[in-house]
This record gives sequence, C-alpha cells and structure tokens, in this order.
Amino acid sequence: MKFVIAPDSFKGSLSAFEVANAMAAGMQRVFPTATYDLIPMADGGEGTVEALVRATKGRFLTTLVHNPWDELVPAQYGVLGDGQTAVIEMAAASGIQFITEQTANPLVTTTYGTGELIKAALDQGVQEIIIGLGGSATIDGGSGMAQALGARLLTATGTEIPHGGGGLKELATIDLTALDPRLATTKLTLASDVVNPLIGEQGAAAVFGPQKGATPAMVKRLDANLTHYAEVIKRELGKSVAQLPGLAPLVGSGRAC
Repeated sequence: MKFVIAPDSFKGSLSAFEVANAMAAGMQRVFPTATYDLIPMADGGEGTVEALVRATKGRFLTTLVHNPWDELVPAQYGVLGDGQTAVIEMAAASGIQFITEQTANPLVTTTYGTGELIKAALDQGVQEIIIGLGGSATIDGGSGMAQALGARLLTATGTEIPHGGGGLKELATIDLTALDPRLATTKLTLASDVVNPLIGEQGAAAVFGPQKGATPAMVKRLDANLTHYAEVIKRELGKSVAQLPGLAPLVGSGRAC
C-alpha cells in the first residue's frame, strides 16, 4: 500500500513539510508496512519557498530586507535545483506576521522589502523568479517594491512619494530610467490563488484591506489612491491595470475573508 501525503501549511503553527511528516508518523502507526510519498504543497503564501526548494533539491538563502515598517529583518528565499530559477515569498519581507492588531496600518506599510528580495534573487544570476504573493501586510500597489528596484515614483514637486498606500495619492510621474536592467531579461512568474482586480468592490482594498487593519474609511481612501495610481500608470506607461485579473494579490495579497 502506498500513500501520497500532500498538505499545505497550518498557518501560524506548522510548515507544510512539518505537517507532512506529522501525518506520515501518525499513519505509520496504523499502516506500518505502507510506503509514503511526502509532497508538501503551497498556494503562493508562506511555505512556497520551502515546498519548491525541497521538491527540487535546491538551496535556501537568507538576506536582510526592510519589513513593512522599514525595519531591517532577515528573509529567506531559495534557488531551485535547476540553478536557474529563484523563488521568493512576498510574506517573507512584507508579511502580515510583522504587524499586530494595534500596529496594522496599510496606509503606511510598504512592499519595499519584496523588491529587495527580488534584487537578491537577481544577484544569483537566475533566469526566472517565482514570486509567491500570499500573506502581505500591505496595500501600496507594489510601489515600494518598484522603488527598491530602481523606479522613481515622484510627486508634482519631483520628490519620491512616501511609502505605503497613503502615499499613492501624491503620485504625479513615474521614471523608470534607473529600473534594474536585469528585469528586462528575467522571467517573473506570480504564484497566487486569487484573481481579484486592482480596484472596486472586489479589489485589493475592499477584499484584503480589513485583514491588514484597514477601517471602512481607510478602505475607501486606499481604493481611491489605487484608482489614482492606475490612472497615472496608464498615462505614464500606457498600461491599463485597473481591472486586470489577479493584480490585487500583488498589491494587497492575502486570502479573502
């Protein structure tokens, strides 16, 4: 008899790898002669790096990045067994684990550290980066991530907009001349289990804002800021992103409540 054990993580308690081992240990008491294939799974949130790196016999790496509050913290990422693909978790740098009920405020929390993780992965010389989008504490439109990668998001007076979803209302122009050139030759794959758009009733602020500490008033403000953000992106870059399916996870990733 053969069993395939393929669990996801138990959020906040056990990784998918630990869950799989615990399940196998329990089942072996009942079926001691059976064989077991342990295949830890992930949905783009925490555990994605561990599952993919272990499955491909890759390697784990750690780097210092800025968390949602701009504090330096260690964050783990991985390079898969092919040596050409990196995998990172947005949550490792910008995750909800860095905030509490008292400190949660998506008007100021930033994805800057996620951009730093992407840069660290680029430094490994990979050709593709898989980005797990679950579990962030942010709704900043990925603006912090873009800034960490060299994009200049400027106010009408030519200064950088503040970090966080609250700063998006000040965005006037986007300058990509200093964007990391390695991005042009690197494939980016986004791993997510939701398809919500950027704005609107099913958008990032409305669906994911409350779990990141947004009050109803904040949700309205964040959605208005993201709408403005999308308008500037369309004007400056010629990209229409407001209703692009699946964009909300990058902007304000998490699970729908």
